[in-house]
Amino acid sequence: MSAAPARHRRRTRALLFAGLTTALVGTLILRPGAHRADAAPAAFVHPGVTVSQGQLDFVRNKVNAGAQPWKGAFDKMMASRYADLNRTPEPRATVECGSYSNPNNGCTDEREDAIAAYTDALAWYITRDERYAKKAIELMDAWSATIKDHTNSNAPLQTGWAGSSWPRAAEIIKYTYTGDWPDSGRFATMLRTVYLPEIINGSNSNGNWELSMMEAAVGISVFLEDKASYDKAMAKFRTRTAAYVYLSSDGELPKTVPSQNLDTREKVVKYWQGQSTFVTGLTQETCRDLTHTGYGISAISHVAETSRIQGQDLYGTNVGERLRQALGFQAKYELGTAVPSWLCGGSLHLGLGPVTEVGYNALHNRLGHAMTNTQTLTERNRPAGSNNLFVAWETLTHGDNPS
Repeated sequence: MSAAPARHRRRTRALLFAGLTTALVGTLILRPGAHRADAAPAAFVHPGVTVSQGQLDFVRNKVNAGAQPWKGAFDKMMASRYADLNRTPEPRATVECGSYSNPNNGCTDEREDAIAAYTDALAWYITRDERYAKKAIELMDAWSATIKDHTNSNAPLQTGWAGSSWPRAAEIIKYTYTGDWPDSGRFATMLRTVYLPEIINGSNSNGNWELSMMEAAVGISVFLEDKASYDKAMAKFRTRTAAYVYLSSDGELPKTVPSQNLDTREKVVKYWQGQSTFVTGLTQETCRDLTHTGYGISAISHVAETSRIQGQDLYGTNVGERLRQALGFQAKYELGTAVPSWLCGGSLHLGLGPVTEVGYNALHNRLGHAMTNTQTLTERNRPAGSNNLFVAWETLTHGDNPS
């Protein structure tokens, strides 16, 4: 009679073990997925793409008080062609962009109309002059009524660049302008059907491509309140950021994006522009030039800032450390430090661009990291303008902004 209870006890223990294992797996695997630092928020914050309501209020108060550097940054923005109330939108049904925008059939027009819409949205918020809100709406409506596709080899990058600026503008107008925007739904449809499909699956090109594309995808997802696309874009962003900026903790070789099959040292070195010595802060494109490197760094900072506004802080994670080190490394050479022979053959192509304010403000001012080189470069370049692609007016929006 004793055998049956023993089997029963063994079965009970087996079931208990299985249950505990399932619970443990759920604890270790499933629950963190629900609370990842990059997961979509339960409810999206608006305006919430790169710049928040609190940041806008801080800027408005500083500009109206004539305080620097914000007043000078505002004046520079208002004197630019992007704030021209006589601007005529130049939409196209098909924007065709080849390598280095050759051919350039609507590429510059699209990017600059998107930056102009964002510029006008900022101008509206700070001045409360309705003409600027209406101009932003005019630009957004012209494109949403017209564009159907991006074509040729640079289509994904072009879509990423323009698609980074559009939702910044739209967020400010939709959530702060008290007038009407009857075609806001059509604009949302444009983002969902023309932009998002072109960028959401990423790119195996140089890292700045995918980083800019994910910046656009994250911003569009916030405007559309699309949690699935937000999570997908964030996952690609995290993988690409780790593969774009090297930390010594990565090991002998940089991390890679699995789909690129960079499975030998030779392939990795070739992809890193021939650089075979890896040091903390080096990026995948440092030895190409600092301008393209700046695109990648800027996109990392923009996604981290949007994520912070949405309630999930990436600055305190590996993303923030890579951003801090990348800024410091590039800033040192941009400021004139002699290039050692082991780095890019002893020669760098400078021109980082107006890309340091967002990361510097978050990492130095908010988190207290010493960033001497980045601080010197940031303050030297104030007020930062636009790179005429997808970066604009970041001394105004993020310079020493505590919000």
